[in-house]
Amino acid sequence: MVKKFLHHVLPGVVKPMRVLWNEIIGFVFLAFAVWTIPSAYRHIRDFNGDPDSLFRLILTSVFSFMMIYFGVTSFLRARRISRS
Repeated sequence: MVKKFLHHVLPGVVKPMRVLWNEIIGFVFLAFAVWTIPSAYRHIRDFNGDPDSLFRLILTSVFSFMMIYFGVTSFLRARRISRS
């Protein structure tokens, strides 16, 4: 009887939890991306052509774009899970 109960209830609980988890992770990644925008702007403004400032600008930009990518794909994954 417990097995039947879990078989019917568990999928109804796990699916929304997976959607919520992906949405939370997506939000965290997008928050990290937004957090780096002032730093990226500062590095663009202070860019003077030396290798150190170029490295900082590239590193900040790559990190920002990776966080945006992970955040967007996490939201898309949550949407795909909720529609299945």
